[in-house]
Amino acid sequence: MAEYTILLDGLEVAMGLGIHPEERAAPQRVTLHVAMTCRYPTPPEDRIDAVVDYDFLRAGIRKLVESKHFELQETLCEQVAALAFEDPRVAKVTVRSMKLDIYPDARIGCEIVRER
Repeated sequence: MAEYTILLDGLEVAMGLGIHPEERAAPQRVTLHVAMTCRYPTPPEDRIDAVVDYDFLRAGIRKLVESKHFELQETLCEQVAALAFEDPRVAKVTVRSMKLDIYPDARIGCEIVRER
């Protein structure tokens, strides 16, 4: 068994996220960090179709965040994890979201780890 971690790190999106009136008034900047542990029966050949292609995840996240307002970062992270698990070769996923502009001196976020 060959195991690899595929990273989609620092994807910045503008999206509806939060419970406060100012968060509902306009999209805010959020970064998403995703690590997918992928398992293959043998080390993959040097072809994109032999591995989990992170393009599907990036496109899926963009579609997800454009489709609705999320109240909680926890819900956002869960839905991104579910998206990653659409590929059966993903055995584990770590998702972290960070709101960039809530506080002038800190970012705030949520991180989850899910396994099949």
